[in-house]
Amino acid sequence: MRYAPVEPLDSMTRSEPWHATPIDDVLSALATDGKGLSSDEAGRRLSEYGTNDVHGAERTSVLHLLVSQFRDPLIYLLGVAALLSLGVGFVPGGEPNYTEAAFIVLIIGANGLFGFVQDYQATRSIEALRELASPDATVLRDGRRQVVDAEQVVPGDVVHLERGDAVPADARVLEADELRTNESPLTGESTPVEKVPGTVGEETPLAERRNTVYKNTTVVRGRGRAVVVETGMETEVGGIATRLGEADDRQTPFQAEVERLGKRIGGLVVALIVLVVAVQFLFTATAPVAILLVGITLAVAGVPEGLPAVVTFTLALGAREMVDRNALVRRLPVVESLGSVDVVVTDKTGTVTENRMTVTRLYASGAVVELSDSPVRSEAGTDGRQLTANGDGRSRPAVAPLLRCGALCNNVDRTDGEYRGEPTEIALRRIADEAGIESTGERLREIQFSSERKRMTVVVENGAPTAYTKGAPEVVLDRCDAVLEDGDVHELTDDRRREIIDRTESFAGDALRVLGFASKAVDDPSADAAQIEDGMVFLGLQGMLDPPREEVEAAIADCQSAGVRTILATGDNLATAEAVGEQIGLDPGGALTGGDVDDQSDDQLERTVEEVDVFARVTPDHKVRILNALQDNGHTVAMTGDGVNDAPALSQADVGVAMGQRGTDVARQASDMILRDDDFATIRDAIREGRGIFENVRKFVNYLVSTNTGEVLVVFLGVLLGSLLFPAQFSETSHALILTPILILWINLVADTLPALAMGADPHADGLMDRPPRPTDEGVIDTRVLVSILTIAVLLAVTGLGIFFYALDATGSLLRAQSVLFTFIVVVELIRIQVIRSRYDQPLRSNPWLVGAIGVSLLVHLTVLYTPLRDFFRVVPLSLVEWGWIATGFATFLLLNVAVSGLTTGLFESRASD
Repeated sequence: MRYAPVEPLDSMTRSEPWHATPIDDVLSALATDGKGLSSDEAGRRLSEYGTNDVHGAERTSVLHLLVSQFRDPLIYLLGVAALLSLGVGFVPGGEPNYTEAAFIVLIIGANGLFGFVQDYQATRSIEALRELASPDATVLRDGRRQVVDAEQVVPGDVVHLERGDAVPADARVLEADELRTNESPLTGESTPVEKVPGTVGEETPLAERRNTVYKNTTVVRGRGRAVVVETGMETEVGGIATRLGEADDRQTPFQAEVERLGKRIGGLVVALIVLVVAVQFLFTATAPVAILLVGITLAVAGVPEGLPAVVTFTLALGAREMVDRNALVRRLPVVESLGSVDVVVTDKTGTVTENRMTVTRLYASGAVVELSDSPVRSEAGTDGRQLTANGDGRSRPAVAPLLRCGALCNNVDRTDGEYRGEPTEIALRRIADEAGIESTGERLREIQFSSERKRMTVVVENGAPTAYTKGAPEVVLDRCDAVLEDGDVHELTDDRRREIIDRTESFAGDALRVLGFASKAVDDPSADAAQIEDGMVFLGLQGMLDPPREEVEAAIADCQSAGVRTILATGDNLATAEAVGEQIGLDPGGALTGGDVDDQSDDQLERTVEEVDVFARVTPDHKVRILNALQDNGHTVAMTGDGVNDAPALSQADVGVAMGQRGTDVARQASDMILRDDDFATIRDAIREGRGIFENVRKFVNYLVSTNTGEVLVVFLGVLLGSLLFPAQFSETSHALILTPILILWINLVADTLPALAMGADPHADGLMDRPPRPTDEGVIDTRVLVSILTIAVLLAVTGLGIFFYALDATGSLLRAQSVLFTFIVVVELIRIQVIRSRYDQPLRSNPWLVGAIGVSLLVHLTVLYTPLRDFFRVVPLSLVEWGWIATGFATFLLLNVAVSGLTTGLFESRASD
């Protein structure tokens, strides 16, 4: 055995037209003779050319993922505060505070590490799915067939292709025996393409290159052998993925809002620092060190350190919940975006239907036969589906010859109860098997189906050679001069022909794919095809339907109740699209085709998409136009897709949804979410999860931002009032602060972040899918939440400062007053959590994690007060009297909050009624 030489493949590049090159030159360029490679040579080429996988963009490195966690304005502000803590040493009378700076850096690092872990886990989940989806390939190596992972295929490999195989790479056909592939993922054309050896012209379109098979397509018939010419990103699919990867990564509305929020908080804090520093410097005798410390404290107080971590954690929880519901989210922020989706544009096959053609209606012996799901004893003596004649008074016709023809004129394989082949032929074979029809016999000949012939014929040794034909009803009828009725052969009259044509049209009008069947005994199986197919006996019609999934109609109804509209966009014909649309609860009235879309201007289409629920015969380009029209109208759109050519629509959609079972790698890479079960109902579940997550995000954003705003006001107003009321204490000591930065950091870490994390696990409220979608221009912080934030912040500052100055005046100790204020804020924030949740009718016991988090936070706070840790935090243990002051302050805060909340609620309700 002679193996290919080991010199590098440099005589051809991807830009060369492999399809137009003579096969001998192809083999020479690939340094192979078509007999396969050695394992050593395959290994060398794998090292040189890389693995045979397709990825949309360069995969994010672990280091880049880690660094990205710290690219946030709030993190920058904390970093400045840490530097200022060290810079105090350069101010006369000051000394660097290493402990404080280290603590700030620790907080920054902990938040960044937490976000990194969540993002890394999401990335690994995607990689795991990709690896799971990698098929095997049969290659010729070391002189024998070997099964290898498709990612290990290299240029020059000779691959063997059988029915049902996934084509592992772009390859030139060497041998073909009735080889046909389904190239719909690449070209959008659903008709199987015949593949043969040979050479085609250089300008031949990809869809017409019959001598080449392509990665991400499948073999639906026959077998063959091909030599791999391109792998991985050099394949046709890889080229599309490369262009897709060059597109800018989209920001979700939530990401943009969080970014804006961070910038606004940062800008506000900087402005307050400048104001306080200017007032203290110009109007008070405050020492420079104290002024600098105030700036640091304001910077720390204004930053909700836990917000990035809590957002990431909540989105990650939602993503994990979605995995349990068969939806894999590729980017965490998309979890929240699902909650604002108000239009879903969905494919038909496999998403709203079962992706399984089923024979549902027969026509034989002049009668229509409906097939129900009720099992009965068939004529052949086995259990099958109930055959019920329509109410025309006739007995059930003998359908065995019709079903036997469909089973014999068929290339489906059945192994261990598993059917492999084209969906239409699987449906014909399955109904015959269900009815117990004998479909064995030695095949003597096959006259292949072609788009020109529109029929297929086989000759089977069945006692005597018999020809069986199936195809387009009108084509089959043209080859018949007799008809089988109740077991007897009769002349096929013009009236009977018209009746059969009428039945065909009636079946098609009910969205059935209709085939005609005929047979005849033959004397010479090797005779001319026209002679074999002439003068046949018409047996009847079989109508097939890809039935909708049982759960889809209810899922679409749920979406409609939630204000989410569903649009069906399919490549099927108009009649099928209308029928399926009506079955799943859509309004098929006014359904349009892709041709109608082409005839409309952009402005016309923007009006059309608001009225039409069903689009038929659409191409990927049509889907992009429909998507753009909906988005131009202000809709947030989820779009489904599975093929390579669906990638543009998936990448442009607000939420691109790829199929996990039948989707291509490129479609998955272009998407935001992958349906592991390809089921529309999973989209419904994901939308509900997204709404619940947004509600939880809004709750803890309200909680975190209001408390941080209150802390800013406490420091800002406290320092100004303190400089006026207690000038000696607030100007002569470097510790003259309302709260020190380290105390504020501890509040934000323990009293804020831990319960907020637990709040992210709140159960979703009832009735989420009975509300309209969130408007696209409505942020997490809407008017109601903003009023709540400002109200709480002001009340916290007023009551907190009242207690602080009372304690300072009563005890004369700044440390004791700080300890009282420190504890008061912790208590208020822990109890405020339930105040927020009560607005959503959620009792405390509904979230055990939150109960535990509150308990831990309170316990940790008491540990700081009553153990030696108090020296590190510079606080003192509180007496019962001081706890009484805190209780009084809290009661005052609560009463004021109830009064103000009642007033604002009344205003909002009044405005809503207007």
